[in-house]
Amino acid sequence: MMRFDAQALLQFSAEVLQQAGASEEVAAQTAEYLLEGDLLGFSTHGLKRLYFNAKLLAEGQARGSGEVEVIADRPALATWDAHFLPGPYVAAQAVQVACDKARHAGTATIVVRRTQHVASLAAYLRIATEQGLVVSMMCSTPAQSSVAPFGAKQPLFSPNPFAIGVPTSGTPLLLDMSFSMTAAGKIRQYWERGEHLPWPAIITADGELSTNPADYVEGEGAAIMPLGGADLGYKGYGLCLMSEIWTMALANYGRVHGSNDGESNSLFVQVLDPAAFGDASEFNAVTEDLLSRAKACKPVDTNKPVRIPGERSMQLRAEQISHGVALDEATVGRLQRAAERFAVTMPAPLAEPIK
Repeated sequence: MMRFDAQALLQFSAEVLQQAGASEEVAAQTAEYLLEGDLLGFSTHGLKRLYFNAKLLAEGQARGSGEVEVIADRPALATWDAHFLPGPYVAAQAVQVACDKARHAGTATIVVRRTQHVASLAAYLRIATEQGLVVSMMCSTPAQSSVAPFGAKQPLFSPNPFAIGVPTSGTPLLLDMSFSMTAAGKIRQYWERGEHLPWPAIITADGELSTNPADYVEGEGAAIMPLGGADLGYKGYGLCLMSEIWTMALANYGRVHGSNDGESNSLFVQVLDPAAFGDASEFNAVTEDLLSRAKACKPVDTNKPVRIPGERSMQLRAEQISHGVALDEATVGRLQRAAERFAVTMPAPLAEPIK
């Protein structure tokens, strides 16, 4: 692991994306939210994706400028076709527009089709929570089949992340998880490090459970188990079905349409304004009471007290802004590759490698 100045990484990433064909605005927004993924600790969906995003732009598979097409628009909803604009640029816009609509209608839902990969959903949650709004997001990939339905040994779903952001008077609740046992990027991370998974999240084409990431990355026909695994995976299976209907079906962009569109996504964003339902201060009081009760529960290990989702991420964000963003060897290698291809000087690390 090596540390890099956050602002230097942001500038470098934006320059790479501009050299690849993005406008200044698209490049700045895309770079900001890729970096935000790393700042919050979602390193598999942060700057590790920069080279891929730039490659799509350079090869004409992503648009570097322009606006989304508005397919439907009502006071509390909208449907967009992004026509392959970069995902981080589109997702941030979708959350902000949903926030604006929710201020008037109390709630707003935006679904988006054909946006390029949106990276980490957690990166966009604070757009809403810093305005005192509640947000939920789901995403799916019509061309990707990597997660098996419960009881199957064949992949069908994408890992389908789900995220929620809830405002409080202090640190917001920020949850980002997948409806599979783990994300494909996390399996690849273990594979890159030559490590086994700590749990049997993979089912091989022969129907055997596995902790070896090579079975998924290098093997033929292996799948990721749905959330709940071999015993309780029917729960994750149901959530995978829900997320693909909420994202793909509502956006009219599913497997029947986008089977050749690489990692382009269908996206669901919903924002709620607590002040439209009742007293916003009472919403905060009830939420904070619940969170305090959770933290007060007796831990299994006294050295590991109960935490609220997002608590560690926000601590990590502050630490990395002050002391540098920690990037692993694989991510640094991909950034170097981007620097070479797009003739942009990569920032130097701040210190010796982290042990």
